[in-house]
Amino acid sequence: MIGILIQLALSWLLVWFFENGNLSVLGMWPTRKRLIDFTLFFFVTAVCCASGFFLKMLIAKQEWQINPHFDLHVIANGTWFNIKSVLFEELIFRGVLFYVLIKKLGAPKAILISAVAFGFYHWFSHELFGNPMAMVIEFIVTGAMGVVLAYGYAKTWSLYIPIAIHLGWGMVQQVVFSDGPIGQQLFVEIMPRPIITVSYFSFFFMQLFALVGTVMINYLLIWKRKQYPITQ
Repeated sequence: MIGILIQLALSWLLVWFFENGNLSVLGMWPTRKRLIDFTLFFFVTAVCCASGFFLKMLIAKQEWQINPHFDLHVIANGTWFNIKSVLFEELIFRGVLFYVLIKKLGAPKAILISAVAFGFYHWFSHELFGNPMAMVIEFIVTGAMGVVLAYGYAKTWSLYIPIAIHLGWGMVQQVVFSDGPIGQQLFVEIMPRPIITVSYFSFFFMQLFALVGTVMINYLLIWKRKQYPITQ
C-alpha cells in the first residue's frame, strides 16, 4: 500500500510539472456513470474469464472443488492482493504518464506505447526470459489486453473501466479458480488431470476463447461509447 501512495505522490508531481494539474486527470472521483461502467465491465470480464474454465471442464474434463481450507481470511487476502496489483499496474500504464502521452502524442500512439510497455512488463513479472515462445505468447496476450485497458481510459478519461476489466479477470482467475501466484483460494483443481485427446481446434478454442472474448467484447463496448470530455 505504501508503494501505491508513493505512486500517487509521484503522479501528482508529474502532472503538476507538465500542466499545473492534479490527480483529477485519473478520473477516480466516483460518479454514477463511472460506477455503472465499473459494474458493467467487471461483470462482462468476469463472465468471459469464467467461460475459459467452463470450457476446460467441458472439453478437457478438468474438475474443480471447493477448497477445504477456504475461509474468509483466505478470500480477503486474495482479494486485497488483486486490488493492490491492479492499482499498481494501472497507475503505471494507464495513469498520469499515459495521460501526458495522450496530450503530447495523441491517443492512438499513446495507446500503442502503453500496450507495448504492458506486454514487456509481463516478461519480467512472470519471469519468462529464456523461453522465447512463452515470451511471444505473453507479449501478444498482455499487449492485446493492454490496448483495451488503455482505450478504456482514453475514451473516458477515467481509470474505472481499465480497473474493472483488470480486476474482473484477476479475481475470477486467481481468487475463484486459484490459477495464479496467490495459492489455493475458493475452488481448487482436482488432480491429477484426466488424460483426454482433443483436436487442435478444440485445444486452441479452449485456451483462447476467454481471452479473445474479453478483448473483443470490452473493446466493442468501449468503442460504442461517446468520447467523454476531459473535465468529466
